[in-house]
Formats: sequence, structure tokens, C-alpha cells
Amino acid sequence: MHAATAVVDERGIVERWSHGAEELLGHRAEDVVGRPVAELLPDGDTLDAVRGRRKEGDGWSGQVTVRHQDGRRLSLAFRARPLWGAGDRPSWLVAVTDVAGLLEWEREQAFYRGLFTQSPIGMAVVDADLRYLVVNPALEDMDSTPADEHVGRLLGEVVPGVDAALVQREAKKVLETGEPLETYETMRPGPVKTGPGSSARHNRIRLWRIQDQSGEPLGLCHTVFDVTSHHRARERLALVNEAAGSIGTTLDLDQTARELAELLVPRMADFVSVDLLDAVVRTQELRPGPVSAAAALRRVAHQSIEEDAPETVVGPGQPTRYPVGWASMQCLVTGRPALRAVVDLSAPWVGKDIVRGTRMRELGIHSAMAVPLQARGITMGVATMYRWKNPDSFDEDDLLLVGELSARAAICIDNARRFSREHSAALTLQRSLLPRDLPEQNAVEAAYRYLPADAQAGVGGDWFDIIPLSGARVAMVVGDVVGHGLHAAATMGRLRTAVHTLADLDLPPDELLAHVDDLVVRLSDEAEKAGSGYGGDVIGATCLYAVYDPITRRATMARAGHPSPAIAHLEEPVELPDIPAGPPLGLGGLPFESAEFELPEGSVIAFYTDGLIEAADRDVDVGFERLYFALAHPDRPLEEICDTMVRTLLPDRPHDDVAFLVVRTRCLSDDDVVSWELDADPAVVADVRHRAGRQVAAWGLEESAFTTELIVSELVTNAVRYGVGPINLRLIRDQNLICEVSDKSNTSPHLQRARTTDEGGRGLFLVAQCAQRWGTRYTAEGKTIWAEQPLPRTRHR
Repeated sequence: MHAATAVVDERGIVERWSHGAEELLGHRAEDVVGRPVAELLPDGDTLDAVRGRRKEGDGWSGQVTVRHQDGRRLSLAFRARPLWGAGDRPSWLVAVTDVAGLLEWEREQAFYRGLFTQSPIGMAVVDADLRYLVVNPALEDMDSTPADEHVGRLLGEVVPGVDAALVQREAKKVLETGEPLETYETMRPGPVKTGPGSSARHNRIRLWRIQDQSGEPLGLCHTVFDVTSHHRARERLALVNEAAGSIGTTLDLDQTARELAELLVPRMADFVSVDLLDAVVRTQELRPGPVSAAAALRRVAHQSIEEDAPETVVGPGQPTRYPVGWASMQCLVTGRPALRAVVDLSAPWVGKDIVRGTRMRELGIHSAMAVPLQARGITMGVATMYRWKNPDSFDEDDLLLVGELSARAAICIDNARRFSREHSAALTLQRSLLPRDLPEQNAVEAAYRYLPADAQAGVGGDWFDIIPLSGARVAMVVGDVVGHGLHAAATMGRLRTAVHTLADLDLPPDELLAHVDDLVVRLSDEAEKAGSGYGGDVIGATCLYAVYDPITRRATMARAGHPSPAIAHLEEPVELPDIPAGPPLGLGGLPFESAEFELPEGSVIAFYTDGLIEAADRDVDVGFERLYFALAHPDRPLEEICDTMVRTLLPDRPHDDVAFLVVRTRCLSDDDVVSWELDADPAVVADVRHRAGRQVAAWGLEESAFTTELIVSELVTNAVRYGVGPINLRLIRDQNLICEVSDKSNTSPHLQRARTTDEGGRGLFLVAQCAQRWGTRYTAEGKTIWAEQPLPRTRHR
């Protein structure tokens, strides 16, 4: 606003005339000074009339019309104030300005005055010496100090706890450089929250320089923004974001509860306990709906700001309960959060639990809240929080935030519960499908280990087996189904059953794997047609199948994508036999090949799944080196070798199932095996029957002589009549007395029921009635029909 000033004496004579007056009215000072001011007024207006416009204290003000030097009439606003000099009569200081400009200036002043006095932002102006000149009401409230106690004091001296020297040093930089400063401070106490104690107030402070038109510093403007609500919102958002990565990192129920407690202490509470229903801990099925006040609870986790956790009355894993009236019980029964912003330690409900009530009084717990752990409509437990060192009371915002975090944790806990149930079911299924005890046989000595994966990885489909075969032979199998969980365990059971069935047919290893491969392809097709009922996983597996003959001391092996076994010799280094690597089961249409080699008596063979050599994410070559080390000195007991393998090759918590089978080969003595080469002539039947009887008697098995002669007679007769010579008869004394008759034909014998008028057709029927079991196996040279009889118990080895 531009103003013109003049000094007029009591008579109305102009004594002084400013440059602004010259610019506004166009009259020069020499033309006006000494002349009556009334000459500047329009005709008909008098100085007395001007004076009466509006009285203002000992002066006057109003609007006046003045004649411009060019004749124009100007409507001006004026103010007049007396100037007292040495005389008795004063002169008058008159200031005039354009009316429109005055109105605009008054509006601006009202705006600035309202902004300064009514703004929620704290404001102050300090002079160049950094002393307060003026302070608005908002800053008075923020500093809890009246304005008159600010004025005259240095910046930073008013509020206790502020580093005044640092504030003044930074303020001087702003005065010198003109660069504004923005910083943050945390103040305590501050009237932000109610309840015991008060919470911190967070301020954003700005300082900038005030200067005149020439750029000379006049002082600083100091503003304070209360950003406490924004700060708390950021803290809550950060806590929620952190919860997304820190809660539910595993599928372990206890760990998830601990993660929730650790997240909330100390940022939200001084103590947190997480109690779950006993049915949840036991992974039992739960029903939606309210929880009974009599429901059993179990402490799963708690966390305290104190190392010794003085708030606790029960430890993790122990049962606990809350009386009616406590926030925790109210929360469980209603399924809704319970807030006790101010805890009255003399309230009756506190005394219902003597131990907890006494502990609360000792510590001075002043605020509490409890939130339910709910997921999918099911209440699984409660999280309880207390404050006793933190002076702030819990409020509705705290309840909302903790409720959100607890809901996230509840989902993770329920997932862990469901996973534990499935893992337990899969593990039970898998253990029920694995052999509980290895079958008795004399071909090999055996030991094994099965180690399920950790709970996070889930149960896998690893399996192993020893299957007694005809002719005192034994089959050894180890396999691994792709994936984890119930699907893998169920698939493993189907494949194990299939291998058992095919092994009873005495198929060579390569043919057996081809049949199993067909089965896996069929299972995959069925799963795909069923709409991926197992989660869309492709069914696949690896397998190794080996047959060992203790009479010939030879082994035949074939593998389908499975690691080769390791063989430890008594006098040679550990080796991996060269077995053709067939494709994994489930690809279909690709051939498998077998390898045959001799195994000296006392050789140790380790069959294993890939989890053994790939454990702990190490290099496979390192795994094989450790396996060779574990198998060194094969003359040790097999159980000791197994323990060494576990200790050397596996971490405490393997991420994949591990199954391995360790066997030591045995050999049947020549005294336990006798064979005869026979012509395809019916005349040889009587002779060979007598020979067999004498051999059985020589073995001290007179009780079995008659039955053996009958079996030999029928099998040899059948070979002479329907087979192709030459014929071979072999008797084997093992756990059972085995009779084998071989010929060069591939015709398959069939058991049939002869009519009363038939002269023949009863041979195999008689064999089936006399033998414990019997069957046929095919070889490259023909077939062998065998029959087994149980030996007296004194002969079992």
C-alpha cells in the first residue's frame, strides 16, 4: 500500500509535504508548503467538515475527496494524529492513501492476523538476535508456555529438554545464508493421548529468514507442525509391512506364534502372550463358533521387554486358563477384541486369579488388551498384551492395528495347523507303507534308515524294500517319487505294491522297470483326466531294482533315473558300478538296460535316494566323497555304518526325505546246493526221486523226504512230458527246502482240477498242496518251476 504524508499545523497550514504526496496528488512541495490545506479540497468542503468524519482516539480518520494537480478529484482515505512540540498547540500528521488500496491492505492484514492467531501451526517471529518477538496461540499450546514468557527469550530456551545451543547454531546459519532449515524433533511430554503418562509428540520445524526490501536480515520466522498422527501412521504402516515378511516364515505353529510376540514387543506392548486352544496344538479338527469358557488353553509363546519375563506365570508348552472377567477370556468367549485402556488393579476381576493379579500389582500394569486369533471363522486362541513400563495406554488405534496383525498371524497359524495335520497324515501313511521289519532271508544282511524331511518341506515319496525271491535269491529296491505330501506318499505306496507284484513274477530288473514305467504313465494320465486332483503335479519317480543270487554270487541291477549304489569291497576301494542310466519313470516308451556283475561274499552295498548325497545344498561330488568315507571299513557292523552315514552326510533337519538300505552279501555253501542234469526220458523219474530222498536224508531232513520225493517226481514228470530237454533238478537247503526243475521250453504250466475219470493233470495240484509256495520263472534258456517247503525250526538259520 502506497501512502502520502503531510504535516499540518493547528491553523490548517501545510508545514511538510512528502515525496509520496507529490506522487499521489501531483502537487510539488514548494507549491503547497505554507498554504492552507483547504485549497486542496473541492469547492464547498471545509477543513472542519473533514475533521468530523470519524473520531479515532485523539485523532480522526475517514474518507476525503482531494483535488489532483491536473484537476481530477481523488477519493482518499486518511488518518490524522497529533504531533506535540514545544508549544501548547500540536501539529497534525496526516496520512492519505487510495481508498481501494486501503481496503485491500486491511483485508490482507486481517488475513495475516487470522492466519497467525487461528492457525493450528505453531508460529513465532524472532529478531536478528534470535529473541522471540511474537508467538501465536498454537505455539503457546505446543510448548505449554504463554506468549509473554516467550517474548524476549532466546530461541530454544523455552521448552525443557531441547539443545538450545544446537538450535541457535542452526538458526544463525539460516540468518547468514538465507537457506531455509527443516528438521524434526520428538518431544515428551505432550498432550496427545489420555491415560497414565503421555505419549511423545513429533514435530516438523521450519526456519526461514525475514528480510527487508534491500535484503537485510530482520529475523526469522519459526513454524512448528505437529506431525504426531502422521508419524504414528507411518510407524503402523511400517509394522504392518514388517509383519508381512516376519510372520509365517515357516509352517511351524510354535514359530509363527513366537514371531507374532517378537513383532509386538516392545513396539506395541511390554509383554505379549500367545495362548492357543489345546485342540489347535494337537492339530485336531475345529468347528466354527464361540469357544467355551472351559476350553483347554496352552501357552505357545510369550515375549517381554525384560529378559527374565517377570510377567509370566506359565511357561511355553504349559496349560493355562483365564477366569471369567479377564480380557483374555472375554475375547475367547465373544470372539471380539477386549480393551482395558486403564486397568483398575482393585477391580474384582483382577482378584479372581490370585497369581496373575498379584503379579500385575507388583509390576504396576496399567493397560491391557486381548485380541482373538481367528481364521476362516474359527477362533484358535488369544493374544494378550500388557503395558507397565510404557506409560501410554492402549487405545482404539492400537486395538485396530494389533487386530490386523493378529489376523495375519492367525491365518499363518491355521495354515501351520492344517499343514501339520496333512504332514502327520502323510507321514503316518508313508510309515505304514514302508516295511516295518525286513523279511528274513539268508542272501544278505541288511540295515536301513528312513529320515523324513523337515515339516516345511513335507513328507516325500522315498521308499526301499527287500523282497525274497525264488531260488534263495533276494531283490533290493529303492525309489523316490517326485514331490511331497499325501500325493507323493500315496503314489509311493502304489509303486511299492506294483514292484512287489512284479517281483513275484521273477521278471528281470530291466523288464520290471519297464512295467513300472507303464504304470506311472497310466497314473499320470488318470490324474490329468481327473482334473489335476492332486494339485496338478506330474507324477514321476526314480527307482533302482537289483537281484542278488547267493549261490552264483552275482547281482543284476537296472535303474530308472536313480543314483547308482555304492559298493564297498573288503580289499578294494569303494566304487559306483557302471549301470546304464535309464530314464526316470513316467516318461514312457524308452528302454531300460541291466548290468550284471559278481559280488564277493562280505561286500557292502549302499542303496540310497538322492536326498542323501544332495543334503544341505552342497555339491554332489562332496556328497559322494562323504559317502565313500562312511562306507570305508565294510567289515564294521551295518548299524554302525548307517549311523556314520547319517552323521557324515545329513544335516539335523534335512530338506528332503532320505532313505537308504545297506546290505552285506552272503553266500550259500556248496554243501547246501546239489543239482542233477537229466535226460527228457520218463525212465529217469524213479531214479532222481530216490536221489532226492537220499540227499534230503543226508541233510538230516528225513521228515521232509517223502514230500520232497513227491514234488520231485511230479515236477520232473511234468518237464519230461511237456518241456524240452535237457532237464535240470536242483535242491537248495536255505530257510526253506527248495526244489527247482528247469527245462528249455517257455511254455507256462497251469494249475488245473482233474476230473475223476482223468488219468493225469494232477501233478501241479499235488505240488501246490504239498509245498508252502510254488511258481515259475523264466530265463534266457527257458523256464524253471520251483517249490518251497518249510524246514523244521531247528534248521532255520
